Amino acid sequence: MANGEPRIANAESETQVPFCIRYSRFAIRHSRKSKAGAAMRRLIHRLPLTLSLLCTFAACVHTHAAESTVLQAQQQRIDVVQKVASSVVAIFSADGGGGGSGVLISPDGYALSNFHVTDACGEFMKCGLNDGRLYDAVIVGIDPTGDVALVKLLGRDDFPYATLGDSDKLSVGDWTYAMGNPFLLATDFQPTVTAGIVSGIHRYQYPAGTLLEYTDCIQVDTSINPGNSGGPLFNSAGELVGINGRISVEKRGRVNVGAGYSISINQIKHFMDYLRGGHVVDHATLGATVRTGSDRDVLVDSILDQSAAYRRGLRENDEIVSFAGRPIGSVNQFKNILGIYPKGWSLPLVYRREGKKQEIVVELRALHRVSELNPKQQPKAQRPKPKPSDDLNPHKETAKVPKEELPAEFKKLYVKKSGYANYYFNQQEQQRVLHGMEPLETWRGATGRWKVTGKTSMGEDFVLTMADKGLGLQLPNRPGLQSLEAGGDFLDEPPGSGGLLAALFQFKLLVTSGTETFTEFLYVGSEPLYLSRRQSLDDPAPILIMVDVLQTKKAGVETHWYFRKSDGAFVGFDSLLGTDVDPCEIRFGEMGDFNGKRFPSRFIVRHGDADFATFDVLTLEVLASEPAKKPEASNEN
Repeated sequence: MANGEPRIANAESETQVPFCIRYSRFAIRHSRKSKAGAAMRRLIHRLPLTLSLLCTFAACVHTHAAESTVLQAQQQRIDVVQKVASSVVAIFSADGGGGGSGVLISPDGYALSNFHVTDACGEFMKCGLNDGRLYDAVIVGIDPTGDVALVKLLGRDDFPYATLGDSDKLSVGDWTYAMGNPFLLATDFQPTVTAGIVSGIHRYQYPAGTLLEYTDCIQVDTSINPGNSGGPLFNSAGELVGINGRISVEKRGRVNVGAGYSISINQIKHFMDYLRGGHVVDHATLGATVRTGSDRDVLVDSILDQSAAYRRGLRENDEIVSFAGRPIGSVNQFKNILGIYPKGWSLPLVYRREGKKQEIVVELRALHRVSELNPKQQPKAQRPKPKPSDDLNPHKETAKVPKEELPAEFKKLYVKKSGYANYYFNQQEQQRVLHGMEPLETWRGATGRWKVTGKTSMGEDFVLTMADKGLGLQLPNRPGLQSLEAGGDFLDEPPGSGGLLAALFQFKLLVTSGTETFTEFLYVGSEPLYLSRRQSLDDPAPILIMVDVLQTKKAGVETHWYFRKSDGAFVGFDSLLGTDVDPCEIRFGEMGDFNGKRFPSRFIVRHGDADFATFDVLTLEVLASEPAKKPEASNEN
């Protein structure tokens, strides 16, 4: 005891006691020395209680702020879910025997789903939205390899739709929402919502006895179950970042064990216009296999001699440094990147040989034969049917939808043609893109010889003549002559051009006779087009645009016609004299007016790795045809 005062009745040191308490005890001891201290003692005795109340009040304020933040985040989630729910589609087969999920992506009714969902539904299906209405829908295009399908809901042009996001911006740990029709429970068309996080990105899953190959996909722990297939994966902002597909399941039943996989929306964007064109789309291969080297680098193991990569100079044992602008660190990573592109795209590849890097642009080959992709030739997988006693068995009535006769005006929206999911939509895209030919309409029906004169960028004079019997080019040191006599073949004329005269003949046919003169005419899709190239990595980046592509065939020549997506302008074309050969590439400058006819005032010709010539047009004349000595046979197949 000190001065008759009791010590603190616990084992805490003075430094462990809050300062306010220690100060009050000190004040009490010293206030007892005077009468004036009595009032002080009463005040000080109340100080701990006052401070305790203040601390409690502060804690309440902090707790209220925390609760407010939580409630605000909760309300944000609710708002996002309510906003996107109207775009989620419950898909049922017309007879109610199966189905899955989907998501609207445009106001005119285009919606994404899985191939394995729509394949079981047939050409027409029923689709429900959360407004309670059931809509007819028709298949548009399919991607059997990537497990994607595009359908079109019918009856409106003001459908609610999801905003496409950027799946490359996802990070592990980001929140996501999966919405859809698990176990076909959504007979009221109200989608089920589950939340979770991104567990992994850039995942690759090998084909397992089927064409299905999930490349560069998104792994989530968001609950995805049978029936969710084809439904949307949204990020926290409500943007569409993936289409839900595969799940990892327990052996005893088809129940998600916390690993679901979504096809990235960025991959789907690459194929979108092919799907809109009614195609059965195919993915790409380089025409080469790769292996892991001793230094963990990725090396070319084998390569096809007829591949574009080989023609550009890639050889066995070259190290793949990057592809399509993404670094390559493993064989798995290379397959991941390669699998997200359609066949026919031209993409940059950087390789290293003997310590020196070289960039080439390679055209990707088809991954499958056409017969492999034809869904009618593939046996449909038999889905396991759970026993009636199985807890996972959805009630049969949940899959039933009202049976209604398809309106007659919808039946015309499906046109069957070999090699297409729905040729009707290819016809629609053909007409859309052909509007880019309108500046050349004045050529329609024109006859006679064309005589084009001008200079090359090297200052050389040229004369180009296109007549009924043949085409000729007068160019110093590089003349060319292409006969159009019956039975003749199209040749590489002038030599080294890839068949410039054959290509210009295709152009003349298109602008004077239209698409009807070709033996084949179709809309391909969209792809990147190089307007310039670079010879080394030190050169400025090449000029690249996205174009819509039309394809024609005539007398053994295949031609791809390019129209800029941003404004529909006709910007050039490529013609091929055969398969596995480099085309004659022709790119247009500005269109000029020549005696009331529109014609490129400049066009650049390229073949393989080199520019053939740049032609600046000064004059263009249409002359009377030379009298024919005898009737000429057609040059058609």
